[in-house]
Amino acid sequence: MMSDKIKLTAKEILEKEFKTAMRGYKPEEVDKYLDTVIKDYEIFYQEIEELKQENMRLRKQLEDVSRRPSAQPAPAGTTNFDILKRLSNLEKHVFGNKLYD
Repeated sequence: MMSDKIKLTAKEILEKEFKTAMRGYKPEEVDKYLDTVIKDYEIFYQEIEELKQENMRLRKQLEDVSRRPSAQPAPAGTTNFDILKRLSNLEKHVFGNKLYD
């Protein structure tokens, strides 16, 4: 699982305190940079959640499709003419004379 590999949260980055030293970094620059990192983390987290939801939806859709019985293939030796004739007979049966009015 990806979330097990992520070591920091946006909140942890925001709350991180750095010690100052004689020749340390400018705190304003560090804060500005960390603000950017936090925003990226939030965007990444949101995208990951959206992708997880989409993944679950697609897996369910695939599962539903694979449970449906597949259409029977046409018997060997069937020509297009035979298929069209069967289709025409089926249309007459389903729609009756309405189709030809």
